[in-house]
Amino acid sequence: MNAPGRLLPLLVLLTACGQPLAPQVPPLPGPGVPAAADAYRSAAVAGAAVYAVDPNASLLAVTVRRGGLMARLGHDHVVASHALTGYAAPAMGRADVSFRLDQLTVDEPPLLRDAGIDTSPSPEAVEGTRKNMLGPVLDAQRYPVVTLHAELPTDGRLRVAVTLHGTTRRMDLPATVRVDEKQVSASGTAHLKQTDFGITPFSVGAGLLAVQDELEVRFDIVARRWSPPS
Repeated sequence: MNAPGRLLPLLVLLTACGQPLAPQVPPLPGPGVPAAADAYRSAAVAGAAVYAVDPNASLLAVTVRRGGLMARLGHDHVVASHALTGYAAPAMGRADVSFRLDQLTVDEPPLLRDAGIDTSPSPEAVEGTRKNMLGPVLDAQRYPVVTLHAELPTDGRLRVAVTLHGTTRRMDLPATVRVDEKQVSASGTAHLKQTDFGITPFSVGAGLLAVQDELEVRFDIVARRWSPPS
């Protein structure tokens, strides 16, 4: 596995996937999230429009780029979640989304092509990258879930609080949000820095081979109108 691949754990800071979700019974795993789920259920019972994230129609993908004078010796990567879960309630002005780190994918060929990356890593290289991603940096066994709490925008930006590894960071993300009777969707691309989360980007040889500080995060999230089971 190449050296920049060892930094893939850092790429999921935003994006932070539970089991694939049927919109009828959407769970929200993780510390502090059951109370949020109860709030959405109560709002739906009271007649408010509540929407459940559809993991089959949603994607969060993070691209990391190589850097340094010897960047040609490394590789760019894409880490993604296809298993987002959660709720949105426009009348409440909020949405809550979560995903599990151990369900992230690494270097899917279509996502590599979408990111303009022309490498084709072997299954062994992908598995090595994945093991490093879930290892001691992220400590996925101890902190398996990433949660995102968003305030639905009035100015074209999502105000999001991201909780990863027991730490919460707040940020504004440019987004296109659409709401109708049947669904809510949010999409956009954000450029974020690892150092914003107190992480020093990986490098070797005094920076000759390194991972760029800036990460590109692309998200397309779709939530369908939902009613709690009776």
